[in-house]
Amino acid sequence: MRCPLPPRLALPGLLLLLLLGLRPARPGTGAAARFQPTWESLDARPLPEWYDRAKFGVFIHWGVFSVPSFGSEWFWWYWQNQKIPKYVNFMKDNYPPDFKYEDFGPLFTAKFFNASQWADILQASGAKYIVLTSKHHEGFPLWGSEYSWNWNAVDEGPKRDIVKELEVAVRNRTNLHFGLYYSLFEWFHPLFLEDKSSSFQKQKFPAAKMLPELYELVNKYQPEVLWADGDGGAPASYWNSTDFLAWLYNESPVRDTVVTNDRWGDGCICKHGGYYTCADRYHPGHLLLHKWENCMTIDKFSWGYRREAGITDYLTIEELVKQLVETVAYGGNLLMNIGPTVDGTISAIFEERLRQMGTWLKVNGEAIYETQTWRFQNDTVTPNVWYTSKSKEKLVYAIFLKWPISGQLVLTQPNATAGETEVKLLGHGQPLSWTSLKPNGMMVQLPQLSIHQMPSSWGWALKLTNVI
Repeated sequence: MRCPLPPRLALPGLLLLLLLGLRPARPGTGAAARFQPTWESLDARPLPEWYDRAKFGVFIHWGVFSVPSFGSEWFWWYWQNQKIPKYVNFMKDNYPPDFKYEDFGPLFTAKFFNASQWADILQASGAKYIVLTSKHHEGFPLWGSEYSWNWNAVDEGPKRDIVKELEVAVRNRTNLHFGLYYSLFEWFHPLFLEDKSSSFQKQKFPAAKMLPELYELVNKYQPEVLWADGDGGAPASYWNSTDFLAWLYNESPVRDTVVTNDRWGDGCICKHGGYYTCADRYHPGHLLLHKWENCMTIDKFSWGYRREAGITDYLTIEELVKQLVETVAYGGNLLMNIGPTVDGTISAIFEERLRQMGTWLKVNGEAIYETQTWRFQNDTVTPNVWYTSKSKEKLVYAIFLKWPISGQLVLTQPNATAGETEVKLLGHGQPLSWTSLKPNGMMVQLPQLSIHQMPSSWGWALKLTNVI
């Protein structure tokens, strides 16, 4: 049977201790440890600087759900638990009556998966980090987990360590930071369901499955982003999240560089952890004091690949650039998701969007990477103008998404000084002329360019030197 089952009964020492309710002693987790297993201590950890400088990453949702590739990556849940008609009918129309979700496992072939090709496409996107779903709520790890002994990508389906192949390719061929998503819970795992029936007074599932897998994942692949998800309604105390994070920050091989999000148990989101996600496709609409991330999808309706998606179901490059610019102006990072096919290919529409974003960033990345928020996030008079800054260099960037018909761009927030302020259009070498406006602001005379002379096609950035 290939359904996610409880792991081997011959339990490793760590696992036995966890099942007995004991936390194994580790060097550095006592009084001398830098971070204690409390939210007060863990939340005080400074976020590694690379993450804020990066601004843009790519999310990759891939798993057994990519076999039916219909509706959503939550296919199993919608079909078996909620019995939503379109999912039930899809199975009736395409599979035998006795077909079970675990029967999709052998069909997850990944036969065209080429980690080097993926790495090259990801590098071309202009992203600075990637996050791969190492295991989604269906419980199928994309590596040979010792704790999911007959339901993982090495024992079933591809018969390959997907996580390792991508990790090696990304680290050997790109300058991207390698990250992993991990779902804490699994919809139908017997131990999780048993714990849930006890109102999470029992902790068999985190002891037997989740915690050992997380330690295994970090030690084997050393992700610099650990993107937790799926608390199943259980609190962080059930997941032993603070103990794990204390180990991650104090003793793990990535203790100095790893960043984590805020999905470590019911009630943690937007409150505890490294950076905040708050919700899928989150956009606060105002400046947040805490670092945050907008995780979103190119496919408007699904994180996993959908065979039935039409062209209008995908965000255009103009919409994606707008998302990136707004997110960075408000102090966030954009994590833009793609869903590979069951064969392991990145479909043409996703590859095109990734390469388009890379093309835009080659010209305008200076206004995105390593920037900070400015005193204004957007122009209050001229629409579709967003601001970022580099305070050490006394630079402000005005990113505008619509080229004015008049050829004159009014910026009401920056105040310029004659003889000191210089204005340049990124991708166009010559300084631009400008005039001061009363009582505040400036008007920039944009160059007269043909469509073929435009430095970019979906948004432009002005570099303003010495403005206040």
